[in-house]
Parts: sequence; C-alpha cells; structure tokens
Amino acid sequence: MATSIRDWEAERASLQEHFIAHSSLNGKRLLSLEHKVFRAGALDERTKELLGLAASLVLRCEDCVRYHLLECHKRGLSLEELQEILDICLMIGGSITIPAIRRALRDFNELKAE
Repeated sequence: MATSIRDWEAERASLQEHFIAHSSLNGKRLLSLEHKVFRAGALDERTKELLGLAASLVLRCEDCVRYHLLECHKRGLSLEELQEILDICLMIGGSITIPAIRRALRDFNELKAE
C-alpha cells in the first residue's frame, strides 16, 4: 500500500528513534559512520546525497530512495536533475529499476507540490 512520502518520513523518524534506543553498539556505530560519510569533504553534501539516491535506486531499496530523495529535495533538486539521475540508474540497473523510478517520480512530484 502506497503512503505519502511525508507519512513515510514521520514513520521513519519514529522507527529511527526506536532503533537508536534498542540497537546494539554496532548499530549505533553504523549510524555514526553513515553520518560522517555524508558530511561535506572533497564532495559537498548535495553531491553525496545525489550519489546516495542513485545507488539506492539501482539497489532498489525503497526506504533508502525515499530518504535520499528527501535529502536531495532539501538541497534544491530540480526535475531535470532528477530525470538525468534516473536515466543513469535505468542504464546501470536496467528495466528492473522502473518500479523504483516510478515511485521516485511520484514522491518528487508530491514534494514539489507542497
């Protein structure tokens, strides 16, 4: 059942709090590493989020796609940029990525309509 990206975002925040409260030290370390990896370095945060979006889409991780799409939206992602990213994902991942691409476009349009 499809949910709006904002409903998903609220659920993710709640689940993330639960994960942090109840995960092992290894889980907490992984979250810390993720935070550090996506900080600006030789690549800026926006570029890293674009890469995260592309990798997540090719791997077809719906939660990851939604997370990185939100982060890219916060950083001013345009429809034209998204279309180029999705074209790259389609070329690398093949037609199996089309369902994830459909959902990414739906979610992007929802965000832009706000």
